Amino acid sequence: MIMDESMPLPERISVILKGNSDMEDRLQQILTEITGYFQARTCTFHRVSKEHSMLELIAQVGLPPHIAEIAGKIPFGKGMAGICAERGEPVTMCNLQTDDTGVARPAARDTKVEGAVVVPLLHEAGEVVATLGIGKDGEHDYSGDEIKTLEQCASVLLAGTGGRP
Repeated sequence: MIMDESMPLPERISVILKGNSDMEDRLQQILTEITGYFQARTCTFHRVSKEHSMLELIAQVGLPPHIAEIAGKIPFGKGMAGICAERGEPVTMCNLQTDDTGVARPAARDTKVEGAVVVPLLHEAGEVVATLGIGKDGEHDYSGDEIKTLEQCASVLLAGTGGRP
């Protein structure tokens, strides 16, 4: 699919979601699109498991295989995605390599990512149903506009997957 680069990122995601390939392929295309837009190293999409106590990795770009395995199931309240899911709000970090707050899990350092942000996908009732995260090389303080764009991507992703990714 040829994408018009001048089209806003949330619109590009919407176009991909309307494609004919299977959902797994479309999710990979979306994460690749997000990774490129933000010039990120990694992009992850986790969904809340049926038990609502864990996040399950649905799609990712750029994670080393052993980290993808570790990130396969994340408890609420653990790591950036787990804290995002628990709080229902974005979690950012300028440099997770030097984090001493305990937010970044030790294995996250193996990604070589520094600046990272995770946003929640919120169902109509305000319930977190998934998280969407990116990580960049080098320290990076995410601007309000960058976080808003990622949140818009999350909203389009949620709407395009029927409210339950």
